Amino acid sequence: MTTLTRCFIILFTLSGLVACEPEQAAPGASEQAVPRADATDDGRIDLIVLGDYIVTMDAAATVIENGAIAIDDGVILAIGRADQITASMQAEQTLNGDNRIVMPGLVNGHSHAAMTLLRGVADDLALMDWLNNYIFPAEVEFVDAEFVRIGTELACWEMIRGGTTTFVDMYYFPDVIAEVVDSCGMRALISATVIDQRSPDAESAVDSIQKGTEFIRRWQGKNSRVSPIFGPHANYTLNAEQLQATRAAAMEFGVPISIHMSESPFEVQYSKDTFGMTSIEFFESIGFFEGPTIAAHVVWPTEAEIPILVERKVGVIHNPTSNMKIASGISPVTDMLKAGVRVGLGTDGAASNNDLDMWEEMRLASLLQKVEQMNPEVLPAETVLRMATSGGATAIGLGDKIGSLEVGKHADLIQVAFEDVHHIPTYDVVSHLVYVNDEQDVASVVVDGQVLMREREMLTIDTERVAAEATKFAARIQSALQERNQ
Repeated sequence: MTTLTRCFIILFTLSGLVACEPEQAAPGASEQAVPRADATDDGRIDLIVLGDYIVTMDAAATVIENGAIAIDDGVILAIGRADQITASMQAEQTLNGDNRIVMPGLVNGHSHAAMTLLRGVADDLALMDWLNNYIFPAEVEFVDAEFVRIGTELACWEMIRGGTTTFVDMYYFPDVIAEVVDSCGMRALISATVIDQRSPDAESAVDSIQKGTEFIRRWQGKNSRVSPIFGPHANYTLNAEQLQATRAAAMEFGVPISIHMSESPFEVQYSKDTFGMTSIEFFESIGFFEGPTIAAHVVWPTEAEIPILVERKVGVIHNPTSNMKIASGISPVTDMLKAGVRVGLGTDGAASNNDLDMWEEMRLASLLQKVEQMNPEVLPAETVLRMATSGGATAIGLGDKIGSLEVGKHADLIQVAFEDVHHIPTYDVVSHLVYVNDEQDVASVVVDGQVLMREREMLTIDTERVAAEATKFAARIQSALQERNQ
């Protein structure tokens, strides 16, 4: 029997419980109910996840104490009090909830996953120096399908370990990235990179678009967790015609675009000098925002450009660590949120971060805004946690499917342990998640109802093999760099 059929036959004896109606909010601690024991054909479902607290990140910011989530066929069937759900449903697998906070998986809205293999290869440099003199040459020399496979596996290991369940990636050999995501069980929007220069997998912008088109044809609809999209690099590596051609290709397949936008003072000045207007105004002038757009960084939007982002429903991805490390600036996140811009969080690549820790991004996002505005009340914990979950999901176009724990949504969630010394005492769960929690506190990870990590044991990645392969490849890179520098 399918989950949809089961959803229709689930009956509840009290009015507070929700079943298969995404429009309704999950029940709060004072609104509990019990599904009948015959809720499914045989009373069994795939998974029950327990927690001392369920932080749903729904519209009402509901937090349920001593709660449980019932999951079948990758979908959330019910949310409520643990004693009531466990009395009414039997699961093939149960995740224990003692000293555990259950919450949506984190959404990393901008990454270059395979660049984990370039972690630390060129630090403490300005953006254009870093790109043109170190990263682009290193990619031409070292990046091939094997590099991307190993680097992406390493990144998925790191992201799962830290509680990230969905990421938006932009790199080369996207088929390889998709295969890794398929294998490891994560959810991802995978961008075929478009850039007007010789790259590891293409000769030019025209070649990039053609190969990206072939990639999307191969993967669109193939796997519900893998969404193939286009990733034009930036307006300083592509001209107006090439950007328009990429948008036209994306529109043909009905897929979003992920792009670096208004990232640095260099880019803004380049846009003024080349196109006679600032970056976002330029993109608007060529009709680039006619389709869904995920804009990474957006550090330097003008007051006139922020309303464009709102009107065009552009998803902005804030990358505080990378922006700080390369001294790109402080994005006006508070102003954009106030105006109604859809804002999520991202790590960028590990070559400019240098990790994929979304907890760090949350903390830095909040603290940067507070000190930049000299106002401790801006970007509070709940707001920044939403940017990493439901708000981030909306920014990348998946808000109706993931990002909050609600009946009918995909079961992408994590259990966070709060038994470490830095969680004692815990007065406010949400505050602790943002200002205290570390990636090492993540205990279990579930994507689409599949357990990827259980009590810190990785289940879908051979970590010993990946570590050995990454170390071996890194030795090749280091040897080549040493020879070059002699």
